[in-house]
Amino acid sequence: YDGWSFYVHQGVIVFHDADPIWWGRRQDANGALRTVWMDSSRVTYYLDHFVQSTVRHPMQDLAAKLQDMGYGAARLGVEMDNYYFSAKAYTTLVESLPQATLVDATALVNWQRGVKSDEELVYMRQAARISEKIVDGILARAEVGMAKNQLVADIQRDAIAGVDGAWGDYAAIVPLLPSGSDAAAPHLTWDGRTLKEGEATFFEISGCVRRYHAPFCRSVFFGKPPELLKNAEEALVAGLEAGLEMAREGNRACDVANALADELAKRGIERSARCGYPIGVSYPPDWGERTISFREDDETVLKAGMTFHFMPGLWMDDWGLEITETILIRDGQAAECLCDRPRKMFLL
Repeated sequence: YDGWSFYVHQGVIVFHDADPIWWGRRQDANGALRTVWMDSSRVTYYLDHFVQSTVRHPMQDLAAKLQDMGYGAARLGVEMDNYYFSAKAYTTLVESLPQATLVDATALVNWQRGVKSDEELVYMRQAARISEKIVDGILARAEVGMAKNQLVADIQRDAIAGVDGAWGDYAAIVPLLPSGSDAAAPHLTWDGRTLKEGEATFFEISGCVRRYHAPFCRSVFFGKPPELLKNAEEALVAGLEAGLEMAREGNRACDVANALADELAKRGIERSARCGYPIGVSYPPDWGERTISFREDDETVLKAGMTFHFMPGLWMDDWGLEITETILIRDGQAAECLCDRPRKMFLL
């Protein structure tokens, strides 16, 4: 299913022995009929008087449908830690299905998405070509005095125009591009201020094709950078390359994180955040799969076909720097970077 309707209650009922059922708002069922692979009998809906009502809730409709299907006393998995499954949704299901047992199935489907199929990788490689196009456009257009909102307009045009016949979709995260001391905060968006001489700006962007992403970050500096930033750039690139060597089938997520940390430590830099996460198909507000993390205590074993955003950004008290890669875990060799642009801070 593909549509901008995730702001209302909707979901997929997943069975062990039958095709899934799409469930959502009535007017969005028409979109489901046009985008899902299941038969039309597997598309069901609730009426609009449930939408944002103070006296009824869509989960009452879902509970009634589950009762009718014979699951009123079943063991049902729900995603307790999910962006759009609210506390009210949970309590309404509990009240409406008193004989059922509700258990936490957070990210159960996400874990099955970890290893990508060949067709999924086609989309991700197309997204990577768009990510490269975006970065190329930034380097060609960005200049001192340019308003950030104008640069973002160019970024969005490149992202949606696509490349080589692959049209671009909207990414799950908007472009992030803080400058100077604001780059200490990784998730600031844009405003109308201009790019300035003597400041670094990092760009976190992603191409998106059929909802598949290839996040990519690069940094620029206008003028002559201070030694602190040059040293950080050197450390970050060394850490990236060390991590890429460890990102192999059979190694663990923590092996990648520790390889990065060791290189940074040699240069006196300590990070406190994870440095990577799995990516693929996603909608706002995030392009991550919310399962594995590249950090020191995650011992998940890497498998060929997994894809990650290897994201060792540096965010210090009054500066920041990002150089990242979307990577594919391979059998018997180091990870492949899906994007192909120099790993460095670009001087403009």
